[in-house]
Amino acid sequence: MRPFEVVSPFQPAGDQGEAIAALAAGIRAGDKYQCLQGVTGSGKTFTMAKIIEAVQMPTLIVSHNKTLAAQLYREFKGFFPHNAVEYFVSYYDYYQPEAYVASRDLYIEKDASINDEIERMRLSATRSLLEREDVIIVATVSCIYGLATPEVYRKMTATFAKGDRIDVEGLMRRFIELQYERNDAVLERGSFRRRGDTLEIYPAYLEEAYRVDLDWDRVERIRRYDPVSGHYLDDLDRAMIYPAKQFVMPADMVRSALGSIKDELAERYEALKSSGKNLEAERLKTRVEYDIEMLTEMGYCPGIENYSAPLAGRKPGEPPDTLIDYLPKGRQGAAGHLTFIDESHVTLPQIGAMYAGDRSRKQSLVDYGFRLPCALDNRPLRYDEFVERLDQTVFVSATPSKTELEQSKRVVQQLIRPTGLLDPEIEVRSAEGQMEDIYGELRGRIKRGERSLILTLTKKMAEDLTDYLSGLGLKVRYIHSEVETIERVEILTQLRQGNFDVLVGINLLREGIDLPEVSFIAILDADKIGFLRSLTSLVQIIGRAARNAAGKVVMYADRMSDAMEAAIRETNRRREIQIAYNRQHGITPTTVKKAIADILERRIEEDQHAAAASIEVLKRSYNILIPDQRQKLIRALEGEMLEHAKNLEFEKAALIRDEIEKIKTIGETEGKKAAPRKARKFSRTKK
Repeated sequence: MRPFEVVSPFQPAGDQGEAIAALAAGIRAGDKYQCLQGVTGSGKTFTMAKIIEAVQMPTLIVSHNKTLAAQLYREFKGFFPHNAVEYFVSYYDYYQPEAYVASRDLYIEKDASINDEIERMRLSATRSLLEREDVIIVATVSCIYGLATPEVYRKMTATFAKGDRIDVEGLMRRFIELQYERNDAVLERGSFRRRGDTLEIYPAYLEEAYRVDLDWDRVERIRRYDPVSGHYLDDLDRAMIYPAKQFVMPADMVRSALGSIKDELAERYEALKSSGKNLEAERLKTRVEYDIEMLTEMGYCPGIENYSAPLAGRKPGEPPDTLIDYLPKGRQGAAGHLTFIDESHVTLPQIGAMYAGDRSRKQSLVDYGFRLPCALDNRPLRYDEFVERLDQTVFVSATPSKTELEQSKRVVQQLIRPTGLLDPEIEVRSAEGQMEDIYGELRGRIKRGERSLILTLTKKMAEDLTDYLSGLGLKVRYIHSEVETIERVEILTQLRQGNFDVLVGINLLREGIDLPEVSFIAILDADKIGFLRSLTSLVQIIGRAARNAAGKVVMYADRMSDAMEAAIRETNRRREIQIAYNRQHGITPTTVKKAIADILERRIEEDQHAAAASIEVLKRSYNILIPDQRQKLIRALEGEMLEHAKNLEFEKAALIRDEIEKIKTIGETEGKKAAPRKARKFSRTKK
């Protein structure tokens, strides 16, 4: 095993060293649950990395959304360049699950758009867990959904070595069994082709392909190469090909499961008929018999995951195997694996809610004859099943809930920021005359070149307040859930760049938003009871102003709520500890300096000028005054836009989107067609 090694110019600072030592000692002692309670900006990610280095255990890091998971993935890739850091999130860009709405007799077929790159990264994660021990997986709650069993997945490989005599036709049949497609014209990821004495395969989990030179049935040479440029990278003595899909079954297991599927169909068919549900019975019989025929002939069928329980030999109600089952288990003195639950106060409730929602949707499909009851076992883990599979766990949050605190044998607080920054000052002011008071605060911050946030309770209030402040001559924007993803990123970037000074929002400004230019936060209706003004929410909101040395939070309220009082008390307690530490060590708080391009913690390889130049090159290839040429240009630009969006390069995607809108206004009426569905999701939200 290659040891976990953190590569960083920084050393633990503040109370990071104490947190690392305490939590690592607890892990070595076998403590099941611990908690890292760290304030915003205290370097919790660095602490997690140093703990992994200290205990040398394969690690799963679970986050509650893709954006934060992507941020963590990039940070850990930087910390551990010599180890396998993998990314495991849902691979759907768009997903409409199969459902039936009984009240409207409406059946909704499953519809999905799979992100090929994320699918590759998921496959790379399972492959790394089978081949290596120095693995760190950054995942969302996608990790609690079913996969093929590790034992089956490990057996489902095709292996060949230099000098071997092989059955070439048999090897290609094996590739097909592993869900690879034969395409002798174009070699794409997840496909293979044969050209004379050359066999090429592009593994679904790699960015490189293999070229196998044959001398009749003998393997003469195995080379790894770049399928885009065709450049050879190196020669190999041996190659092992893993499946192209994460739910695969050997042909013999599929055949042996058909009997139990037929028996379940017969039983369910009779049950529906005896209940007077003749339509449902015939519908189920037709669908399942078609699936059985597909499984018999092809070894695969659409929606095969709904038969995962009988295919895997699981009994009704038994949980599926998931990514967690690929991690080593701590049994009989073995080290097992380590799990960090990031933003645990949000992630754990999300995990707990997955099972019930999935069960409710599938139960309707079963009741009305769209699926067999075994479809209910194609499900996420229940919360108790999830925690049962974890070896040693560290909850990470600035505001851990009662659940984490009660379960943890050790709660380690990390309150000192390496920059010396303090938690912001907090004031409570009357809601009467709050607009005039806020206006005065905003003007002072604008003069100093600082930015401000205003938190409202409703979308309508956010929009109305934006209009009001704009009328007073301030540069202000709003953001809420109806603003498209690309638009949100643009708005946050423009706020940091100083294109406007004030951002009005609701609850989208809590976890994971890093805005060091913000020095003032106004919380309206701070005393209202609800999750948007709970203790956890208030502490998270206050933390947004902790990146700036001049940070200040004003709560506007008519009374002091329990949540307000607790949030102020906790913030003041932290400030006292931070001030004492700074005095003792002679530290002067310094505002965090962070590149604007890091709004999603993503380094953009090319700036917008390069993207604009690319657009101009495309435009010169077409005559936009000719309708057919114009449409071809639009399609080409849409392809580039979607590619940038897939890579989370939202600024570039937005630039191309705006160019498409300009082109659509040129020419004849028939040229002004609506963008395809995938492009429409990038349209600018109406202000």
